Amino acid sequence: MTDDFDVLRQPLTLGALELPQRLVMAPLTRNRADEDGTANALMAEYYGQRAASAGLIVSEATWVSQQGKPYPRTPGIATDAHRDGWRLVTDAVHGKGGRIVAQLWHGGRVGHPDTSGEPLVSASDVAPGELTIFTPNEAAATIPAPRPLALDELPGVVRDFADAATRAIDAGFDGVEIHGANGYLLQQFLSDNTNHRDDAYGGSPENRARFVGELTTAVVEAVGADRVGIRLSPLAPAHEMAESDGGDTYRALAETLRPLGLAYLHLLAQPEDALTAELRTAFGAPLLLNTGFAKHTEREEAISFVADGLADAPVVGRAFIANPDLYERWSQNAPQNETISKLFYASGPEGYTDYPTLADGEAETALGTA
Repeated sequence: MTDDFDVLRQPLTLGALELPQRLVMAPLTRNRADEDGTANALMAEYYGQRAASAGLIVSEATWVSQQGKPYPRTPGIATDAHRDGWRLVTDAVHGKGGRIVAQLWHGGRVGHPDTSGEPLVSASDVAPGELTIFTPNEAAATIPAPRPLALDELPGVVRDFADAATRAIDAGFDGVEIHGANGYLLQQFLSDNTNHRDDAYGGSPENRARFVGELTTAVVEAVGADRVGIRLSPLAPAHEMAESDGGDTYRALAETLRPLGLAYLHLLAQPEDALTAELRTAFGAPLLLNTGFAKHTEREEAISFVADGLADAPVVGRAFIANPDLYERWSQNAPQNETISKLFYASGPEGYTDYPTLADGEAETALGTA
């Protein structure tokens, strides 16, 4: 009898990327970078551990400018030092036969001046409610209201993304993913509850999609469409987003981006939503799908996305945190390690690089001390 897992064993082409199998590791913020945002040897060990098990790794969100740094100890790709730090990671991944793309990020109104050293910016001056955020002194602070980006500032943000993409390729990444999801700057332009502009970048769905369209075009011009993907989370409520246009802005964005021939579309969405299937067709690119998999159902759900023709590949997060050999475990339908959530955003190797593989012995739960 053929195991349903066989659908994930099939190769997949994403633009210039040739994946040997279809299990994709999601972007996962882990807060292990140096204070200045430079990737380091510990991060190289972490990604290297997972390289052979993922058909593709999407790096943790990586800020393109100091202005866009949302959280302490998150990595950047804004300087040559950042580029050189990431080279440790890409070398480790490629040394294990893996593939990795850099997720390019700007927090916009999600962040704090104590972290970035600069005032928060967004499409408009709409604060994210009463949300709090951790700052470098480990204190939780209320996020202040951002200032709207002026028209003459937008080309600079576009250049930051294009320059970061070039720097990422120079660092050895196989491609880049534009982070247009989860309530960060790009979604703040897309969403009608955060974009109250009355210029060419606000108002209609086409106008709200304009900034992301121009930015993506610039990144494509910098590194080639066959090495560029984009992540979107239509109608998702992360960081107090509340899109009320039923997806019209994303339809307009698809009309703009489809002619570029992007390598892939990465959606944080539910497969049963009609908009998910509609955008897959409208973008005309392979679909990577992430739902925030429910505990203990990740394997079956991931298989179903491909087996049922809902997506070209599943994107898996938490299971990869605790199981560096996740593909091998799922291939054998073997037990999995439990994640230790209290260590997701800690420092050092504990709960980061010390999860055992099947080769290390029988799977442990919570490393024995959850």
